Amino acid sequence: MTKNDLVNFVAAHGLSKRQSSSVVESVFDIIFRCFERGEDVKIVGFGHFRIRRKASRRGRNPQTGESIEITARKVLTFKPSKGLKQKINTQTA
Repeated sequence: MTKNDLVNFVAAHGLSKRQSSSVVESVFDIIFRCFERGEDVKIVGFGHFRIRRKASRRGRNPQTGESIEITARKVLTFKPSKGLKQKINTQTA
């Protein structure tokens, strides 16, 4: 699904495409700002987005076998809610 698909689904609920685009952009903007502040985003019934810090560590270049330093960084993780897991599993069964 693309952002444009999401805008079209929101528009199907009675909003114009311009309004739908504004709503989708606003939601994404709010989520991005939360991540910039280091806050978690929890959407009940969907899941929990969390920023984790990974420490620097030693790694290995698989092509040369040379030892390299992997720098510290932040990574975004997602843990789906129990309800989302159930919906996914009941649809595939």
